[in-house]
Amino acid sequence: MHINWGSLGLVFVVALASVVVLTSLFSFGVVGLSQRESAREAGSSGTGPLAGAVVCFTACAAIVGYGIYLIVA
Repeated sequence: MHINWGSLGLVFVVALASVVVLTSLFSFGVVGLSQRESAREAGSSGTGPLAGAVVCFTACAAIVGYGIYLIVA
């Protein structure tokens, strides 16, 4: 049995980068939602943080969907 260490390392690096990007986007989305709540309590509309959170969650869903597409196809 022969292990292609270069390909294994590449898969590891891509998986690690994907996990970092995905968790960062999700955490920024959660922070945006909490900032919206804080802004609404202060009396403003909070649409800016809500828009940022929606963009972050949409990007998370797109990344997960693409990953599922790659696995299934």
